[in-house]
Amino acid sequence: MASGQGHLISDYRTSSFGLPSAASTTRQNELSRWSRSAAKRLFDCACVLLALPAVLPVLLAIAVVVRLTSQGGVLFRQKRIGRHGRAFTIIKFRTMVGGAGDADASIAGWSRQRLTPVGAFLRSSKLDELPQLFNVLLGHMSLVGPRPKPPEETIYNLACRPGITGLATLIFAHEEALFARVPRDCFSAYFHGVVLPVKQQLDAAYMARATFLSDVGLLTKSVFGRWETESAEKLMADAALEPGPPRNSSLIDPAPAEVVPAPHSFSSDETEVAEEVPAV
Repeated sequence: MASGQGHLISDYRTSSFGLPSAASTTRQNELSRWSRSAAKRLFDCACVLLALPAVLPVLLAIAVVVRLTSQGGVLFRQKRIGRHGRAFTIIKFRTMVGGAGDADASIAGWSRQRLTPVGAFLRSSKLDELPQLFNVLLGHMSLVGPRPKPPEETIYNLACRPGITGLATLIFAHEEALFARVPRDCFSAYFHGVVLPVKQQLDAAYMARATFLSDVGLLTKSVFGRWETESAEKLMADAALEPGPPRNSSLIDPAPAEVVPAPHSFSSDETEVAEEVPAV
């Protein structure tokens, strides 16, 4: 765990999931018995298969709406890093119009891209993530776990399958409100130096203590949109006060002259800069 960041995890009380607070000594790849069990994989597959009859009509309806309201494919795909550093292709409903960006598009490319007419709704409701249920069936992902990152944002290899939702996902569900206050020229340093480490520490702390009941609780909160976004503000405020670059208060400007526009989240998990699948 990165030095000077351990207290950020303990500040967020995971007791709301029936878990103790995380200790600052939690290792990035430490897993609970449940997190590394075959029972968790069985639980994932059973949940997806049981949900498919209800989910398939929703998937079809969203696909039709996406296709009719904007030009381009229904889905987009992107290379992500999964368990033990293995790459896989994640799939989501397309929510952006415009071409692919350059190598730095995960940070700068969003200024040249636009949401589709239904993109904002799909993102705010997290319905754009539904196709990842097939990633779960294929064994690339779990229902609950750290969000998979692109290769350029991967700080450490995951010891578990990445998830559709996770503790950091629950807390940072509306992170655009935080990003809107970050000056454009500081965003890259803030995102890589503060946001990514905090998210990954939250997920590591959760996975080290996860149980069947805590996964069920987290999934329930995610399905019903019961986000824990009030914790994100405190975590980021504490991170900004950490001594040394880039963790200093100058990274967050309450009223900057030029700020990142924030109609949606700008993390690479939201920015579509990868190859798109042809329309289906």
